[in-house]
Amino acid sequence: MLTSKQKSYLRGLAQTERSLFQIGKDSITENLINTVDAALRKRELIKITVLKNAPDDIQEAAFDLARLTGSELVQVIGRQIVLYRRSKEHRILLP
Repeated sequence: MLTSKQKSYLRGLAQTERSLFQIGKDSITENLINTVDAALRKRELIKITVLKNAPDDIQEAAFDLARLTGSELVQVIGRQIVLYRRSKEHRILLP
């Protein structure tokens, strides 16, 4: 579980990151879960955009994706979701 200080730090790092994935009309698919899982293993912190044609509520999609990938939901702002999961290499050092 992340502390508020750690989430704040990760939000700052995420500001400069580009969105890696998009959730569209197909919503959360098995393929999306697998690719997000692989990206989290490699990068630890990722940003996902929810397109306007996505059928799910953005908050609901964020919670579902975090649960299905075993990651922590850092932030939902607008149509952006930020997820974090510590990898074995510990690429990001948290305060």
